[in-house]
Amino acid sequence: MSDSPNLVLPRSDLDVLMATLDVDVIGLIECLVSPGWRLSFGSADAPSIHYNLSGTGRMVVDGFSAFPLVPHTLVITPAKKPFHIEVDDRTAAKTVNVVEAQWDPRFGERVQRFVAGDVDPMVMLICGYFRATYGSSIDLFAGLSTPIVERFEPGDELGSKLQAALAEISGRQVGMQAMTTAILKQVLVTLVRRSLNSTSVWLERFSILSDRQIALAFADMVARPSADHSVMALAQKAGLSRSAFMARFARAIGCSPMVALRQMRMKRAADMLAARTFSVEQIARAVGYRSCSSFLRAFRQVHGYVPAESEGEGRSAPPALPRSAPRIGRS
Repeated sequence: MSDSPNLVLPRSDLDVLMATLDVDVIGLIECLVSPGWRLSFGSADAPSIHYNLSGTGRMVVDGFSAFPLVPHTLVITPAKKPFHIEVDDRTAAKTVNVVEAQWDPRFGERVQRFVAGDVDPMVMLICGYFRATYGSSIDLFAGLSTPIVERFEPGDELGSKLQAALAEISGRQVGMQAMTTAILKQVLVTLVRRSLNSTSVWLERFSILSDRQIALAFADMVARPSADHSVMALAQKAGLSRSAFMARFARAIGCSPMVALRQMRMKRAADMLAARTFSVEQIARAVGYRSCSSFLRAFRQVHGYVPAESEGEGRSAPPALPRSAPRIGRS
């Protein structure tokens, strides 16, 4: 068995991983920057996405060289990285006026607008913070350390998709969250497709996707969370020794295989519980638990409460909590 990573990932596994990816829009922002101005954002606990609708300028992410912003440029910035957007004055050598964006995560369900400048904006972007996860906390972008920059064409319709997401949040109609998350997932899948068709494949920047053998086993867990998986069986699927599999899985995913499997099972269980259709016993069997007591114990460890015995009896979910939002601060 080989213990060395292989960075080539089959598209069939990417199909599974993209189909089962959960995307949460934490907040969307309109950014308008005039010539001679800079719009600056502090670090956040979530990655951010930026799409330049029109105009030319540049973006600088902390620790990296500036890169140009032209129409239809899409940028993903890693979490915990401050960044700024700037436009040179037409008559000056550099930008001189700075606006510090104070995005408030408490208002994630409304569109916020930041304007840097007192004349017509040169660049207009749709930006936002998001999470893309498997299970309850396995984040696809958690290991991203460098920005992703791709230029698209008008025919790719990313701008119209993101503008539709803005309209959804502004309209605040029933199903707004479902619509915005579906739209952002389309954008992220389009970005992954671009990597596959580009001469510069950057998918290996994602720790989950960087090790083909681990990704093979992880994709199987994601596709069949209720199956009777074992560490040894998963290691065999990956073509690794048990010890190598455990070490490389933890390095790529951030937790042990069984912890990851429990997260995926409990996410599916929570979705089934929210449907108010199945009993706890039915849900336990559906997510791979033969013992209801073992299921309840695992559910409590992940979600912090024990569901009622059936959807028709007693409390089936904890009190609603605000959606998680990135912590914003100056670097």
